[in-house]
Amino acid sequence: MASTPKNKASAPPRAPVRTKVRPAGFPTRDAVMDFITSSDQPAGKREIAKAFGLKGQEKIALKALLKDMADEGLIDLGPARAFHKMGGVPKVTVLRIVDVDDTTLIATPERWEAEGQPAPRLRVLERGKRGALTIGDRILARTEEAGRGYVAHVMKKLAKASEELLGVVEVMADGKLWLRPVDKRVRKDTPISDVGNAKPGDLVLAEPHGRPPRIAARVTDILGDPFAPRSFSLIAIHKHGIPHVFPERVEEEAITASALPLHEDKREDLRHLPIVAIDPSDARDHDDAVWAIPDDDDANAGGYKAIVAIADVSYYVRPGSALDKEARKRGNSVYFPDQVVPMLPHDLSSDMCSLRAGQDRAAMACHLTINANGKVTAWRFTRAVIRVAAVLAYEDAQAAIDGAEDDATPTPSRKQADALLDVALQPLWACWSLLRKARDARDPLALDLPERRVVLDEHGKIVSVAVRERLDAHMLIEDYMIAANVAAAKALEAKKAPVMYRVHEAPGREKLVALKDYLATFDMDFALGQVIRPSTFNALIRKIAESEEKEQIMVQILRSQTQAYYSPQNMGHFGLALGSYAHFTSPIRRYADLLVHRALVGAYSLELPAQKGGTIPDRTALSQDDYENMGRVGELISGHERRAMEAERETVDRYVAAFLSAHVGEIVKARITGVQNFGFFATVDGLGGDGLVPVSTMGAEHFFYDEAGKALQGVESGDRYTVGQRLELRLAEADPINGSLRFELPDNPAPRSGPMKRDRTRPGAHRGRPINIRHQGAKRGKHKR
Repeated sequence: MASTPKNKASAPPRAPVRTKVRPAGFPTRDAVMDFITSSDQPAGKREIAKAFGLKGQEKIALKALLKDMADEGLIDLGPARAFHKMGGVPKVTVLRIVDVDDTTLIATPERWEAEGQPAPRLRVLERGKRGALTIGDRILARTEEAGRGYVAHVMKKLAKASEELLGVVEVMADGKLWLRPVDKRVRKDTPISDVGNAKPGDLVLAEPHGRPPRIAARVTDILGDPFAPRSFSLIAIHKHGIPHVFPERVEEEAITASALPLHEDKREDLRHLPIVAIDPSDARDHDDAVWAIPDDDDANAGGYKAIVAIADVSYYVRPGSALDKEARKRGNSVYFPDQVVPMLPHDLSSDMCSLRAGQDRAAMACHLTINANGKVTAWRFTRAVIRVAAVLAYEDAQAAIDGAEDDATPTPSRKQADALLDVALQPLWACWSLLRKARDARDPLALDLPERRVVLDEHGKIVSVAVRERLDAHMLIEDYMIAANVAAAKALEAKKAPVMYRVHEAPGREKLVALKDYLATFDMDFALGQVIRPSTFNALIRKIAESEEKEQIMVQILRSQTQAYYSPQNMGHFGLALGSYAHFTSPIRRYADLLVHRALVGAYSLELPAQKGGTIPDRTALSQDDYENMGRVGELISGHERRAMEAERETVDRYVAAFLSAHVGEIVKARITGVQNFGFFATVDGLGGDGLVPVSTMGAEHFFYDEAGKALQGVESGDRYTVGQRLELRLAEADPINGSLRFELPDNPAPRSGPMKRDRTRPGAHRGRPINIRHQGAKRGKHKR
């Protein structure tokens, strides 16, 4: 007899259990579960039916069984329409890369609904050269259990279109909420199905759901006011998945490491030398300092001795430590106008590893011997202790050398520069004149392109956007750093030690053909059969002297170049015209430099005594893990570098758009930077920030698109718009959220004052005239819209 519940009121009568009749020979639940968990292929309904030879009514019964097992929490249906054990990982599934453990990428399932169980962390395994995967990427992967965890074999990298959305909540004319994207490449707004606690105007993160064309957004996180200080960089940080918060363990380890003794008695003492750091006035850290003096060796008459002292980061960040793993995960520091996302915690990057004036600091010293022709004839590396005499701004060091008078009250940096003129600056400039001789003989690629600088006040508001001035002081430091980088690479090669090279390969033929076609529009010849060297491009630049086309041609030459990367395989550095080149001079902000320091420590026996009873690893030299995974790490940090460059560029674009938003409706001087069949792009002189002039706003005239000449030409008027052309345009729209600009020809009707409003009744709809355009050579009457 069934037992009676003690409390009848709290135990409602149970519904009678209905026993489901399965066909004879039908597999049991255990058999189905065994197949699902042991199959090395996705186990969908079709695969299960085939495995057990089920047909007709048996397939219907299988469908019911699988539904029962899912309802009971035994199995779940993955995104690949395959079943897997609840709490387990599907055989084929979508993963998101969330971390880097040493050189191994770590991913978690994008969809995880096992209540009470944390999402598993899978080690991502790849064959051959990886596709620049990094944190935040989505992959389709085949998974399997291995030991105590899971591993994932990459099948393909998935597009970012379905990733988390970043945008601003806006109200349309009909009162509905839409998500306006911050990425200017995304042209459509997304309807919001669940806004949560967000309000119109908030910058939010949202997740997409539904299927095209009915994709909607569900707000998951509120980031705040998109126009508040630091918000532009925050947009880039979230969009690109840049790690910006240090784990507590890493912060604690940084504090512990910063308290390590310097071991002055074991280091070369260079504190008596007037070594100076010359940096931007707004530099957040100082990881290099320089010194030079005429060589008193008769064998090197007319030559110099120089020291490039670099922060000894490898002493504080040791292989295998939590600090090391976090630094590798980040790859580099990311510099925004309003903040820096450092590779190392501030206790190191802004304090103990920063070469502050008047304070003893651990350094890796590169001693150089330079002959009268500027050739580096000898080098040696030591671990040293230095005391920087002064940290000087580029402008102040240059002014002191030039003897320029300061009308205003001189800054502390300028006073120090004047005081150190004879003992420090003049010898540095004299030695640099020799290094310039060697540089001129090499004739490296000389593209003098402007760099934008955003100046903010103490409240984070934009004061100005201007082109950064290029001084001899900049080139001086650059040449000293190049000399030290070359010495580091050659010093390691001499010991047959591993090197993390900075590689820049020669341009490929396809890009050279495109450059040839472009130069032909200026009646300039470019022979493809010649041996291409940096001097080949420099000769082109010298031919155009100071003509209006110079800058645009330099831009096209830059676009013809390959992208530099890190690798243990030496392919030379084409742009610098160097056979061996490594990065040694910025270990605070680049992981590649840290590896080069460790390699030098091991190759030249520069290890310092072990720390007894310490909580961080003893050794500072390159570890076996570093050595074995050099290629993998090179790929990782090259990807992180590209991510940082894109994030920094986009953030500057947003600041430029915010600065220009107060000038909407005004006429600006601009230069055409690109031409397409739908219009042309232009940039404001002195500010940058590309904007589009849509052909739909250029009147009713038909335009030919001359693809070879990169030009639009009016059929009736003959008006021609081509790359490099300077003209006046009206600023029609400046959108700080996505950093985009839009221009109009000045003879068009002027827009209303203030930023142009977008039509919010039809998000994503085209609101211009039909595009009256025809390709050069196309049949008459065939227009592209």
